[in-house]
Order: sequence, then structure tokens, then C-alpha cells
Amino acid sequence: MMSFSLVTTGFSADLPAPRSLFNGKNLSGWIGEGYVVEDGAIVCTPEGKNLMTEATFANYTLEFDFKLPAGGNNGLGIHYPGAGDGAYVGMELQILDNSASQYKDLKDAQFHGSIYNLVAANQTGLKPVGEWNHQKVTVTGPALLVELNDEVILRSNLNDLSVRHPDHAGLKRRAGHIAWLGARQCRRRSRRWICPTS
Repeated sequence: MMSFSLVTTGFSADLPAPRSLFNGKNLSGWIGEGYVVEDGAIVCTPEGKNLMTEATFANYTLEFDFKLPAGGNNGLGIHYPGAGDGAYVGMELQILDNSASQYKDLKDAQFHGSIYNLVAANQTGLKPVGEWNHQKVTVTGPALLVELNDEVILRSNLNDLSVRHPDHAGLKRRAGHIAWLGARQCRRRSRRWICPTS
């Protein structure tokens, strides 16, 4: 279950006003399969694949609340082009129950908040299974910042990463859809998005 808020990161006095991307009732404004709305939340079903915004975004701050069950696993896609494996044609920020025993052998860059298989997030700040967490993701050009429950868990520069990983197509993208990238058992509760600059 997650709640969303998108905030512009520009410095113009004419920034767009906040707007809701999830109305708490249906998936209007979203495209995808295997997700339903229950009790005002987006829920990934066992058939969940990718659910992406109809609109594309470049510079923004995305805030959302989420709750994971035991073993919960999902991903937040940024700069997703709309087709393909979101972790590689865009980038995936892992959403994961770090405490689950089935994940004990994962690489550091596969735990919650990490840019999947590229940059490890600090493995701190995640609340126990079944409790709501608040995450904030800020994308400004090549700068990426991830905060979990008011704690910075990842700070990265996508330009630097693309030099180190030249074959990763997603690192070269600077805009795209925001997406929930399949997998299992994640609930997202809606709040608000604030319109980005592009």
C-alpha cells in the first residue's frame, strides 16, 4: 500500500500547483496489470507486473507511504520508458522487506532503497513488517536522493554511475514514467503528487 506526493524541484516562481496522481478510488492516470485498489490503497496482486503513470516526469520529488508484509518485494521505477525490464531500461529503487530470511544472501545493492544492482542504500530506517513507512525520492537532473522515514539512505549522481556502468541504458535517461515494478506484496496508500517541471 502506498501514498504518493510529487513535488517540483525547480526554482521558478511559476511552479505548477500540486495535483493528485492517485485518487484513492481507481487507477485512473495509471497503465498496467495486476494491481487493484483496496481501502484507498494500490495493492499489487500475485499477477502484478508493471503499473506506470500515463504521464512522464523528469525533475521531481516523489513522496509515498508503503507497508510491506513478511517477504514483501516490489520496486519503484524512475525514468521508465514504458516497456522492458524497468531495472535496466530505466532504474529501479528496491522496495523490500530487508528482514525476510529468503533475502539474506542478496547483494548489498538489492536491498530496500538501493538502485537495483548498482548502488547500495544504507540498510537503516525501515520499520518492522506491517507498519507504514514514508519514503521521499528526489530527482533533479542527474542527482538522486532517497529518504526513508526522514533518514537519507541513498545519494547518487546518475552521470557518475553511467560512466561506471556504460551498458546500463536506464542510467542515461533523464525522464520517463514513474512505475511500480511488479513483484509481490506491496501496498501503497495515496496522498498527493505535486506536478513536476516537465
